[in-house]
Amino acid sequence: MPSSHPFPSCSTRSFPQARDRAKLELLKLQGDQEMATIAVQMQAIVAEAQSNDPWTSRARPSFLYMMYTLILWSIPMGLIAAADPKMAQGIASGMTAYLRGIPEELYALFGTGYLGYTAARTWGKVKGVER
Repeated sequence: MPSSHPFPSCSTRSFPQARDRAKLELLKLQGDQEMATIAVQMQAIVAEAQSNDPWTSRARPSFLYMMYTLILWSIPMGLIAAADPKMAQGIASGMTAYLRGIPEELYALFGTGYLGYTAARTWGKVKGVER
């Protein structure tokens, strides 16, 4: 059966190494593009962290401290539960109702902010900009 390719002897089936090299080059270009995008994002995060504006430079750490406080609240809640289980149940029910009222987008924002802040700090330390 004749091939529909105009130059059957020049098809990629005849040159598997060339096809593989082309695939590798394409993957490399895609990786370079992703790295460039990450680098631009990192520059924006580092610029925010180094801002002279106290609202900008302290926003992420303040948000993280608030989240740490919520997580660490489990320690006194454990003590309250040991002393008065009904009171602990009431407090837990109230906190659960409150936390379920927070929109999912804010939880996503927390995750993004946490990871962005961590990445910016790591990037700054690797580059020698921060201690």
